[in-house]
Amino acid sequence: MADAPRAGQPNEAAAAPDNSGGGRFVFRADVLDADDLRRAHTRIAHEIVERNHGADRLVLIGLYTRGTAIAGRLADAIESFEGVGVPVGALDVAFYRDDIALRPVQPLGPTEVPVDVTGRVVVLVDDVLFTGRTARAALDALTELGRPTAVQLAVLVDRGHRELPIRADFVGKNLPTKRAEDVRVHMAEVDGGVDGIELWGPPDGAEEEGSRDGEVAG
Repeated sequence: MADAPRAGQPNEAAAAPDNSGGGRFVFRADVLDADDLRRAHTRIAHEIVERNHGADRLVLIGLYTRGTAIAGRLADAIESFEGVGVPVGALDVAFYRDDIALRPVQPLGPTEVPVDVTGRVVVLVDDVLFTGRTARAALDALTELGRPTAVQLAVLVDRGHRELPIRADFVGKNLPTKRAEDVRVHMAEVDGGVDGIELWGPPDGAEEEGSRDGEVAG
């Protein structure tokens, strides 16, 4: 997702640029604050361990950019209550996207997975699930790293509008949105400042012409 400044006050309609060229976005609502995110991370971590009957064969792989930070937090949470250190990796899907011919490729970071994923359960971790295209690209990228026993998907927010048959296994919050709205995730490790998730959108009365491009289209 593209970075964006937080609104000065929780309820003010603070304007910010819309990188798609469609005008300006305004702040709509705080979706989750820092405490909400902490609870969501803890709950998702417990659900991952419960689903997989422990943490011994798990690998958490975050998708750039904020998915990498979320994966690290999930691993910390699992270690705190299971006493098991879960390997954490990072995956850049830029060269696996199906829109690679439509825009310049912008690698976001090195793909780094510290263990062989073959025979393990891989949990892909991202901040927002939208069309499903980023998750599909991640599955393609993962095939070059080995053959996991299973692949699961964990996201902080599922905002709907799927274009592919992709479903998250673990979700922090299901958030109905309009397609032209923007869910903005702030992680201290990536963005600095305070953790939080906000909903932004076009000004009232503005024509909605579709979603923003880039990572937010995932």
